[in-house]
Amino acid sequence: MLGAGERETGVNQEPGRVAVVSGGSRGIGAATARRLAADGWDIAFSYQGDGPSAREVEKAVFEVGARAIGTDVDVTDAAEVTSWFRLTEDELGPVQAAVSCAGITREQPLVCLAEADWRTVIDTSLAGLFHVCRAAVFAMMERRSGRIVTVTSVCGEYDHDPHGHDTLARPGVAGFTRALASQVGRFGISVNAVTPGPAARDVAALVPETTRADLAETIALRRFGNAADVADMVAFLLSADASDITGRVLEVPAAIAF
Repeated sequence: MLGAGERETGVNQEPGRVAVVSGGSRGIGAATARRLAADGWDIAFSYQGDGPSAREVEKAVFEVGARAIGTDVDVTDAAEVTSWFRLTEDELGPVQAAVSCAGITREQPLVCLAEADWRTVIDTSLAGLFHVCRAAVFAMMERRSGRIVTVTSVCGEYDHDPHGHDTLARPGVAGFTRALASQVGRFGISVNAVTPGPAARDVAALVPETTRADLAETIALRRFGNAADVADMVAFLLSADASDITGRVLEVPAAIAF
């Protein structure tokens, strides 16, 4: 007989683990939700306005025997993020892991980027990250354990971004990750970042073919990665094998090499 909040799981799975994933209705976020559910995690994910895709992710999670709650959340609004975490813990239980995947781009050269677009990119990619991590860390500090994984961009490491805005915005995610890791390590919390290949963030279609060919020459296996590759790395960082890893920005081996 299984206790409350427990279910039958595979050999390498543990009962009752709860992870939150921001930006979980598509791309890397959706792949991460599916991958973690397959590993035995119950999933609460946020999305914004993409209800049909969110329902598909919930269905995929349910089909592997995990619980799922998709919630329409504006990650730039601190109060909404806090409410989302409270709902998650009320419905699923204590959050042991948080994965921040929410982020957007604006395909304009820096000199043509409107002030409103710049604010939107920063508010979603950085302020949203801050809100998600702050909500997660408070509860994790009390329990003196937890895992946080942020998803950053290859464009912060390579100079091939054709427009430049991502080069300015995304390295902030890596810096934030390292700083937070240094602050919360003594509470048993690990914080790491994953750097995906361009296609894994659903932006390959936005990059001209000539630029993609040039970028592919800097990628170890001469191919673009995919969201599943990134999700696998996130799953590794939430596994027992990665318990001593913190403050790192890790590349997806199948997609890029530094």
